[in-house]
Amino acid sequence: MDGSRRLSPQEIADILRERIRAGELKAGDRLPTQAELSEEFGVERGAVRQALRSLQEDGLLSNVSKGSPPRIAAPNPASGEPQPTMVALAPRLTLAFNEPEVRIDVVCHTSETLMLALSEPLRMIHEGRLRPRSISFRVLMPSRDINLAFPVLVETPADDDSDPVHERWVQMRDAQARVLRHNLNAVRSTQRVDVDVSFRALPFTPPMKLYLLNGEEALIGYYMLTRREEEWQSRTLEMYDALGSQSLLFAFLKQAGHRDAAFVEESQKWFDALWETITTDLTLS
Repeated sequence: MDGSRRLSPQEIADILRERIRAGELKAGDRLPTQAELSEEFGVERGAVRQALRSLQEDGLLSNVSKGSPPRIAAPNPASGEPQPTMVALAPRLTLAFNEPEVRIDVVCHTSETLMLALSEPLRMIHEGRLRPRSISFRVLMPSRDINLAFPVLVETPADDDSDPVHERWVQMRDAQARVLRHNLNAVRSTQRVDVDVSFRALPFTPPMKLYLLNGEEALIGYYMLTRREEEWQSRTLEMYDALGSQSLLFAFLKQAGHRDAAFVEESQKWFDALWETITTDLTLS
């Protein structure tokens, strides 16, 4: 996992929720110990405890007792309501990877959520449980050369021409994109799958994230801005930012009905036109 920043307790909880819903952790299974989870996610045990408390409040854990890892509770039926992106994306990607020809088109601010959500289908490919013939990823993310709408400093120092928030974002964007590309190319080299991964640079800050899965499903989530602090290079940065993993993801299926089908088709046409218009490849430092 990329070490550019530590995951928050909410993000850890979302990753564990996805593992439960994807079946990697089944009802009755014991969770790893707090020490093991702390080592896996590179965080203090306090962050793990907060994440487990969130899962317990959601009714996803049973047999919670001090000194013993809890067990996974029987999951509640899905409500069909929009879910946080980190929770909803991975199982939809896994279903998309069941097709022989996988085509994923993405508009996002960084590829962190995509990178994490992709771990499950890629693991299944390496285990031989999924066998696509080809995988195509087209990803649009903001250029490093534009003035982003977010993240931005709450107050810009008058005597400082540098922009540490922008520098931090570029480092995160590039590190996550490199890991995403590496993980996909590893499938090509080890599993003999035809893989194509392309990144192009948006000249604007997207107000939403969009995932198009095999031209059959569109997932859309709007970024919600928040004011927060982040430690970076021995500095405390106060910024306006959006946590994409917590954006509610709305799903539209092509076969679900006329309105959904029209939205998926128009979203795909919009993406294709934008991709052809933008010819600048994303520069990764």
